[in-house]
Amino acid sequence: MVVLLKLAPPLRQTLLRLILAGLLFWSSIAAMLPTLPLYIAQKGSTPHQVGFVMGAFAVGLLGSRSWLGPLADRRGRKITLLIGLAVAAIAPLFYILSHNLPLLIAVRLLHGVSIAGFTTGYMALVTDIAPPQHRGEIIGYTSLVHPIGVALGPSLGSWLQMHYGHDWVFIVASTLAALGCMAAAGVRAVNRAQESGELPAETTLFWRLLLSERLRIPSLVMLSVGLTFGTIATFIPLFMAAEQLGVSPGLFYSVAAIASFIGRVLTGAASDRWGRGIFISASLAAYVVSMVLLAQAQTPLDVLWAAILEGLAGGVLIPMVAALMADRSTPQERGRVLSLSLGGFDLGMALAGPLLGGLVEHWGYRVIFRMGAVFSLLGLAFFLTASSKSLPDSLRFALGMGRDRYAL
Repeated sequence: MVVLLKLAPPLRQTLLRLILAGLLFWSSIAAMLPTLPLYIAQKGSTPHQVGFVMGAFAVGLLGSRSWLGPLADRRGRKITLLIGLAVAAIAPLFYILSHNLPLLIAVRLLHGVSIAGFTTGYMALVTDIAPPQHRGEIIGYTSLVHPIGVALGPSLGSWLQMHYGHDWVFIVASTLAALGCMAAAGVRAVNRAQESGELPAETTLFWRLLLSERLRIPSLVMLSVGLTFGTIATFIPLFMAAEQLGVSPGLFYSVAAIASFIGRVLTGAASDRWGRGIFISASLAAYVVSMVLLAQAQTPLDVLWAAILEGLAGGVLIPMVAALMADRSTPQERGRVLSLSLGGFDLGMALAGPLLGGLVEHWGYRVIFRMGAVFSLLGLAFFLTASSKSLPDSLRFALGMGRDRYAL
């Protein structure tokens, strides 16, 4: 935390406003995690249909990144941040008015834009501000808003649903995001892309960046993890209700968020010294073990251990990939690069619900958690063998024994 105090006062004030906005944003999103799948099911949807609705969120995410990333580079980070918060404030209110499957899918698509806008603007602002030698540490600290929000939100959402019903979950989620929008309105930061003069030609070739060697493997890793996380986000509430293992969905998400908080605190500064590779590899391995535990869970303790490992994995992986992509990009293209790499995660989330929802009806929830383990294992294999310019370089980087040869 000392490094934050060393920043110039205007930059420090910007970070504090960002942190407050982030806490409110993620609390809003997370309040609906344990309740929305149940709300959709109560409308008469099958598990397969619940998967389609939940997956539509990530479709909206993925589709909007193609214009929000370039917008962050062209018009500044703040505008994308505010778009994300404004959508997060509006979308929950539409759930109340949605009484059939097509309307729920439409609202879920719209809601997906919120995370695309917020995460692109937030991460680009933070990486613009952070000195390169402390980039991992500052990203680690400022990303704590996610686990804190995800720790508070599910418990709040479950409590509201139990005592006041689903409508109040949506009203409170909308209010939290609106307060976050007010906090972010005062953000002032230097737009590094505009400082640097003319933007590169790739501004109009957003998706072509995926062909870049520095971006391809991190995006594939994020795709594999998105498939795993999408499985958890969509099916954990239904799995808990079906198996009755003595753990509420809200408790699962809260325990995972606390573990995520611990992982981010411990690894941010360490990655500035030892590189991002070893932490990305370790987080992917933790995802594999977490999914295996869920697939075999018989007791509340099994489920809680899976939540701890999933939280540690996600808490380390996403900030590390963000730091890795900041290392590998110039300020002029950073909005697009971050947007694309995180877009792999979005695509995985979009596919997980529809892809696996149909399997639940035939094979049950435990089989799809085993598939989640396979997805993460594939991501680990990609990273170990192709994260650098050759196989030996990739292994050294992924195991913390060599530098990132794509870093600028």
